[in-house]
Formats: sequence, C-alpha cells, structure tokens
Amino acid sequence: MTIAEKLREKGLRPRKALGQNFLHDQRIARTIAEAAAPTRDTSVLEIGPGLGALTVPLLALASRVVALEKDPGLAAILREERSDELGTGQLTLLEGDATRVDWLPLLEGSPGPWVVAGNLPYSVTGLLLERVTTVARRIERAVFMLQVEVAERLAAAPDTENYGALTVFVQAAFAVKRLLNVGSGAFYPRPEVGSAVVVLTPHATPRAEETAAFRAVVRAAFGQRRKTLRNAWRGLFGWSDDELREAAEAARIPLDARGETLSVEDFARLAALAPTAHA
Repeated sequence: MTIAEKLREKGLRPRKALGQNFLHDQRIARTIAEAAAPTRDTSVLEIGPGLGALTVPLLALASRVVALEKDPGLAAILREERSDELGTGQLTLLEGDATRVDWLPLLEGSPGPWVVAGNLPYSVTGLLLERVTTVARRIERAVFMLQVEVAERLAAAPDTENYGALTVFVQAAFAVKRLLNVGSGAFYPRPEVGSAVVVLTPHATPRAEETAAFRAVVRAAFGQRRKTLRNAWRGLFGWSDDELREAAEAARIPLDARGETLSVEDFARLAALAPTAHA
C-alpha cells in the first residue's frame, strides 16, 4: 500500500501547514537509522515520526524509541501498526508539539546513550534546531533530515555567504557533518526543494555558552548583514560608543568588520564582557 493510499484509507491527507512530506525511500530511512543507532543500547528521541518510515528501522536497531508526534491522525496509525512495540515498551508514542514540549524529561529512563533523530518540517526547522542545542550535553548525537539550504548554513565557515546566526548557535554546541543528500523523489508529496541528512555531534566542551548575552550579541551582528559591527552593536547592553569600543578591544574584535567574519569564539568573548544582568 502506498503512502497516498494509506492516508486516504484513514481519511487523511498531507497537511501543508505542518510541513508533512513523508519519506518513502526505505534505503535512505535505513541509512539514517544506522547513523542514529549504531549500537543496540542506543535510545532515540524521534521528532515527528509521521507514518513510521524512520521509526521502523530505528526499532530494529535501537533499544528504545520515544516518538513525539503532533498530528493525532498519524499518531493513531502508529498506535495501530506498532502495537507490539508499544506493548513491550520498546516504543513510547507521545502526542505534542516538538517546538513547545520540554525535551529534557523525555531523555530519561534508559541507561544507554540518547540520540535525537527526525525528518524535520521545513517550516519549524530553526525552532527545532534551537531545541536540540538545549539538550546537547544530554545526547550523543542528533541526526536530522532537513532542507539542503539549511544543511549548508549549518556547516558554513566564517566569511561565506551561508554563514549566519543559525550557524553560530549550532556550531557553538555541535560539530556538523553532512551525511548525504536526498532528492525530492524520496518523499510523498514531493517537496519543491532538495533535502540533506546532517549529523550533529556535541563538542566535549562547548565552543560557547548559549547565554542571553551570547544570543543578543549574535542576533545583533546578523540583524543587518551589511552593517559593520560598530553600527550593529551600537547601544548593545546599554553600552556607550566608548564602552563598546573598549569591550571590542578587550575581545580582540575589529568594529569595522561585519558579523559574518567572526568565529563562534569571537562572539563568546564579547558576550562574556556583558553586564551581569544580560548574562
């Protein structure tokens, strides 16, 4: 039975508002699962299991899968089709919005390493990547399918076109590796853009602490890419022009540069000089 037939049988159809493009290429699903669960003791938090294309190979490889699904109709199908694994406890299926649910309590109850995996809806990819940075110290890796343009941004180097705030936030917590590219024909319905699978591996020591000050420094620097840092950071933390100059000198950052030229560590040094109220 095809994905389209299965959805019609249940009175469902892909919901564009939820970014539902269902992976049907089993070879790709298996490759993602193998990257996520290379050893049997791995536990996986799966974001958006959909119809279970990735869930099934994950269950064949991992000791436990906790799947978080927003769509009640899809959750009902998974409950029906994966009743055996639900009964044994190998699979836990939760209904909720992954952009709002606290992930930390879900990463409990198993002694083995935890991994986060999923085919991320394009419309909320940024929000979900922000979420995974909050659990970086609790997981062994994250394996995500996402829009190829986002994959390029995540892996970008400073002073390149794709380097931006999202790059800095993710690279502060993770090393980024692109695993493979995926054509639109691997999905139903076919998305209008290409996809890629990335593996995010937490740094043993984060390159920067994601404090309120760090977020403010990075976002201001990329708010308008053509601005020099002198203009982008003017008034940051209530600093006068002289105070900003002194802070930049202490952080070894030229204010005539632009945000895309700075490394993660550059941003971290300036953020560390923020007043206590902003830290």
